[in-house]
Amino acid sequence: MTAPSEPRVSRLEIRSIDYVPLDERHGKLWHLGPLWFMSNAQIATLAVGLISITEGGNLLWSLIAIVAGTLIGTFFMAFHSAQGPQLGLPQMIQSRPQFGYVGALLVWLFAYVQYAGFNVFNTVLAGEALHTTLHGSVKLWVVVVTAIALVVALVGYDIIHRAERVLTYTFLVVFGIFTVGVLVNLHYPAGSFDLGGFKWTPFLAQFGVVAGYQISWAIYVSDYSRYLPPYVTVRKTFYWTYFGSALGGIWLMALGTLLAAWAGEDFDTIRSINAAGDEVFDGFGAVVLLFAALGLVSVTALNMYGGSLTLISAIDSFKRVRPTLTVRLLTLGLTAALSLVGALAATSNFLANFNNFLLLVLYLFIPWTAVNLMDYYVVRRGHYAIAEIFNPHGIYGRWGWHGIIAYLVGFAVMIPFFSVGTLYVGPAAEALGGADISLFIGLPVSALLYWLLTRSIDVDAEERLAQAEAEELEQAAHEHREP
Repeated sequence: MTAPSEPRVSRLEIRSIDYVPLDERHGKLWHLGPLWFMSNAQIATLAVGLISITEGGNLLWSLIAIVAGTLIGTFFMAFHSAQGPQLGLPQMIQSRPQFGYVGALLVWLFAYVQYAGFNVFNTVLAGEALHTTLHGSVKLWVVVVTAIALVVALVGYDIIHRAERVLTYTFLVVFGIFTVGVLVNLHYPAGSFDLGGFKWTPFLAQFGVVAGYQISWAIYVSDYSRYLPPYVTVRKTFYWTYFGSALGGIWLMALGTLLAAWAGEDFDTIRSINAAGDEVFDGFGAVVLLFAALGLVSVTALNMYGGSLTLISAIDSFKRVRPTLTVRLLTLGLTAALSLVGALAATSNFLANFNNFLLLVLYLFIPWTAVNLMDYYVVRRGHYAIAEIFNPHGIYGRWGWHGIIAYLVGFAVMIPFFSVGTLYVGPAAEALGGADISLFIGLPVSALLYWLLTRSIDVDAEERLAQAEAEELEQAAHEHREP
């Protein structure tokens, strides 16, 4: 088998939720590292590292919670990444074997809300960064950022990969200098590094938000690995995704904690970055913010791209969609418009409650990731009849009750353990002093229940059907239609 060719960036991407045929597979496995590093290495991620400090935790234990939450949360999202090259499909369409042709709408709705929520926060943050450095209206910059991100998302997969690699190299220089400045020039409150300052509630709150943030990437990952050839190994795909995402996440979240500990009650993401940068040398804060705005443009493009795929998947559940450039353009435009309306209407209350949004994302996607990974790695062991995923009357059915039941039960048993600031504290969380351990409840319950409910699935029969339909699958892909 020949090695994959270099990425082709000369034309707009046509494919969306459809299968990528073998002769169109291309790219290098290591490209996943910079993509997932840079996706996390932007200042929206920095805001995730504030929880423990703002709830009374000390700096050292905040950093430990960030590292622990990142290492655990990234573990799940990286295993999703390995599904892309093997199946040649974007992430969310892969939910049909577990939840059914129509039943998968349950998780697609939540995914689309996540894309929109993150883009509201990202574009407002980018607008504020550009307003601080280049002046002009924040809302005008929000429109500019959204427009640029839309163009990048429209060109598609290859240009996104290339842009993230270029941004990664620049980030290592700009934020490398900035991080050294934060560590050397800033002063932190007494007791910041005291091991005896441990408090369960802020530690678990920080851990939960970080883990949820990393798991929230799980709905994206196959979108950006599906063009890779299937002979790349699961292990190597996992490693490049895991270490890229974990390093970017830990770096930026730790910076957020350090800046919050230094600034105290005066902390503000944009102002604090600007002030800390100027501690290195006058004007460097503006340089950091300008580059940070580029990072936010790139991650906004990722959200638009993924949101478009999710929207196409949802429409396809009611009316089969021929994957064309026109469909991509329409769904990208709608996704961008919805994000823009939300960003222009966003209030300070939304931005202040961004961490509550992150917790809600965690709660919604814990049962999904458990079901999806259990199905792929244990129940079906990576063997799917891909053509049947696009068949409304196929073997996976319209409603996948095994997945739906496992999801709903897993979510239900988590509710008593929820701790969402002032919004809701479940009785179990209240008994634990406000500590949130729902992650450790929902994951095993959903995974084990799904495994028990699917013991009767004839995986061998599905594999035989996949082999019988393989030729038609490739032919349909070349004709740009669903099989």
